[in-house]
Amino acid sequence: QVQLVESGGGLVQAGDSLRVSCAASGRTFASYAMGWFRQAPGKEREFVGGISTSGGNTPYADSVKGRFTISRDNAKNTVYLQMNSLKPEDTAVYYCAARTGGVGSIAGRYEYWGQGTQVTVSS
Repeated sequence: QVQLVESGGGLVQAGDSLRVSCAASGRTFASYAMGWFRQAPGKEREFVGGISTSGGNTPYADSVKGRFTISRDNAKNTVYLQMNSLKPEDTAVYYCAARTGGVGSIAGRYEYWGQGTQVTVSS
């Protein structure tokens, strides 16, 4: 069992940066691939990016590639989402998720989810 808790969301202006974190419980965090997803009002949850267990593979959605960076610290049981050059269309609830196996973009393959943190980008 893994429990995930996101933090660091907030209200920022377009062009600003923000880092959200996801802290995991349990001693097996390093064995899980991690993903970040987001859901805007009236829209489906979408894949933002992910990171493999070792950190060596970090796929991103095209909409955030070059602006967002995902990293993990297995010693701290934490995964980070660094968001730069934020746009109003990045406004959403951001969720982290964990899965066994390789990192991927399909939400249904993630076994554990956090409660989400709101990120709002004003124009």
